[in-house]
Amino acid sequence: MVGPSRHSLPQWMSAASRVDFDGAANVSRSDASASPSSPPHRRSSSSDSDMGFGERALSAAGAAFLSAILVNPLDVAKTRLQAQAAGVPYYPSQPQYGRQMASLCANTILSDIRCSPSCAHGGIFGTEAARPPDRFQYKGTLDVFYKVVRQEGFARLWRGTNAGLALAVPTVGIYLPCYDMFRNWIEEFTTCNAPNLTPYAPLVAGSLARSLACITCSPIELARTRMQAYKEFQNGVKPPGMWKTLLGVLSPHRSTSNHQNLQSYRILWTGVGAQLARDVPFSAICWSTLEPIRRRLLALVGEEGHAVSVLGANFSAGFVAGSLAAAATCPLDVAKTRRQIEKDPARALKMTTRQTLAEIWRDGGLKGLFTGVGPRVGRAGPSVGIVVSFYEVVKYVLHRRHMDL
Repeated sequence: MVGPSRHSLPQWMSAASRVDFDGAANVSRSDASASPSSPPHRRSSSSDSDMGFGERALSAAGAAFLSAILVNPLDVAKTRLQAQAAGVPYYPSQPQYGRQMASLCANTILSDIRCSPSCAHGGIFGTEAARPPDRFQYKGTLDVFYKVVRQEGFARLWRGTNAGLALAVPTVGIYLPCYDMFRNWIEEFTTCNAPNLTPYAPLVAGSLARSLACITCSPIELARTRMQAYKEFQNGVKPPGMWKTLLGVLSPHRSTSNHQNLQSYRILWTGVGAQLARDVPFSAICWSTLEPIRRRLLALVGEEGHAVSVLGANFSAGFVAGSLAAAATCPLDVAKTRRQIEKDPARALKMTTRQTLAEIWRDGGLKGLFTGVGPRVGRAGPSVGIVVSFYEVVKYVLHRRHMDL
């Protein structure tokens, strides 16, 4: 790995990017050479003081908007693969399916007779379970793309995009600005009181910010997962949107009592425990990996950095960090999906993340725990890279504008 540059890091960089992760609370070489006998301290980034919460949230929301549109097909593929492993059928109900297969299979005379073993369709009719043919089974990411486009239309790859946008904009709009502020507060405190803990500021700040964002936006995440997991079999029928999906979640719990209705709203936070169990480690791994990588890349650029180099360094660091974090937390993502697509309300409220993981292990073993890891990693790497690079470029541009004024 490239060592720290002898030049000081750019002034526009965020505070955490200026922390030396090679040693506990070491300052940059320029700071150390300026005052070798003084206690270590962090030079504040002028961009942090120039940007308010509104500007941070706006730039983060813009990044989230772009990312949510670009990577939505991978999100659909990941959710479909995980839902299929959980038992969600992607073929018509048995009576309809049996009638369709009976018309195709010349070897079948009565609906309660098995197809011939040589029959390519392999259906079993009557009271016995029908084994769907390969065209109703997803075998991988590309297979999901192909079958969704062929059976449902190209637009279905962007199923749940409205919920994804409704989720991404407030989530990232909360997440990145809060991460910046939490990290700066933690660094200021640890630099003065516990210098050895300063390198862990991104990990703690990322975990706190992600927890706040997850709890706030969990109902929208529930709607998006359900929208992407289920398939509409009736031709010409528009699948339910985000609000209709949420109302469908609430409808079995409605009663005449306002108190009971208030209690029933907690069903909208189904799976929030699994989501936190997934996103908090994801954020901790992501930021503790991303910060040192982008710090070293940006140290090579120094004060001569421009928007393109800022974009490249942050996208590269975000891509690597997001991919690693997504792969490591895939089992928790599988558990989150299974919790949120559970149709039995009583079971959905009683199931814990630990029980869900045990159930997944029992049903599918290690392969079951990493169902959908390909599209998840393929989604998270570019998504984190896009969000972080867009966010930092906007900070860079705003900082330059403040300097010119």
